Amino acid sequence: MTDSTHDATLTSWVETAQTPGCDFPVQNLPFGRFCMPGGPERLGVAIGDAILDLRSAATAVTWHTDAQWGLTLLASNDMNAFMALPKAMRRALREDLSRALRSGSPHEAALRACLAPQSQAQMQLPCHIGDYTDFYTGIHHATTVGKLFRPDNPLLPNYKWVPIGYHGRGSSIRVGPQDVKRPLGQLKGEAAAPELALSRRLDYELEIGAFVGQGNALGEPITIDQAEDALFGLCLLNDWSARDVQAWEYQPLGPFLSKSFATTISPWIVTMEALEPYRLPFSRPEGDPQPLHYLDSPFNREAGALDITLEVCLQTAAMRHVGQPEVRLMQSNFRDAYWTLAQLVAHHTINGCNLGSGDLLGSGTQSGPNPGEGGSLLELSGGGKSPITLPDGTTRTFLEAGDTVVMRAFCQRPGAARIGFGEARGTIIG
Repeated sequence: MTDSTHDATLTSWVETAQTPGCDFPVQNLPFGRFCMPGGPERLGVAIGDAILDLRSAATAVTWHTDAQWGLTLLASNDMNAFMALPKAMRRALREDLSRALRSGSPHEAALRACLAPQSQAQMQLPCHIGDYTDFYTGIHHATTVGKLFRPDNPLLPNYKWVPIGYHGRGSSIRVGPQDVKRPLGQLKGEAAAPELALSRRLDYELEIGAFVGQGNALGEPITIDQAEDALFGLCLLNDWSARDVQAWEYQPLGPFLSKSFATTISPWIVTMEALEPYRLPFSRPEGDPQPLHYLDSPFNREAGALDITLEVCLQTAAMRHVGQPEVRLMQSNFRDAYWTLAQLVAHHTINGCNLGSGDLLGSGTQSGPNPGEGGSLLELSGGGKSPITLPDGTTRTFLEAGDTVVMRAFCQRPGAARIGFGEARGTIIG
């Protein structure tokens, strides 16, 4: 499903798009919402270290008819309506944007005037998020955490049959960089009664967020064959977690106050079209049950997985004070997820639940299969029993005041252009 927009040899007249390690080459073209100091909110496309202002670009040059329809919606700041367009129309705009931003484009002069510097932009939520569901697709995370909470029964029997999820809180989702206030909650220690106190075991969770493009009517499920077209694009997602609150409240109905106080996402939506070169076959380990028929399709088996490298970095207040950069704590890959994104959509709607344009699905914590690849401090510190030593000699079991968590992701392989997701950054302020 790749096309001319994925050609790894393409370059852009925006010079910084060719900088080694750049997240936003011309092969990416992610969407986001921004405003410049004192200015109104606009929708834009990231290219190099700049943003193409789509309201200005819509009238700066002449676009093809199919692309103009989508661009008109974006110029009017209606991201959700654009996301709900048929995939062919979204792809048409991608092709036009790619041609316009490539080296040698006749539109260079006109569009240079439509660029804004990312360094001065204040990023906003890219679309209206009407609802948020958090899944649990990371089997290595589920197994490791299960051993901490349920040593005799770490992985519940439904895990390999059902994409487990819970209804999250969309109102507390923010774009990073975000200041995160340490939450209050009930904590249960050795005493007979719990206490109301600030969380002492504050944690992050490394996740992928998937935005719905075209939704479905109530009572009409999205089939596994339709699910890929229903997805618009991906971001990074930090599912901040109060582990001590979670341990007391999660039985029998799962997380509540331990998760709803904050969720941080990266500002840019990397479209599913941009990710086409990084699709991989999806399969289950030998001996595991195969998905039920509504969660299975030839395309999902052939190309349902995605090769996305994920990483978490940490910078303490002391490190920041002396100018020391953040240190990488771990790295994993989204290809290790136990369920594909299409399976999440198909399962979410099989009962007739209606999804809407802009709804967000969290993947669950993405940990790797090897030691040191845990997507949370809960895993990396063995439940707080094995502190992590940082380069300056300080240690962490859970997050402390002033700690900044930085999540990054990128796709990279021979024969394809490297594309990135930007950052999901948040700092603990209490």
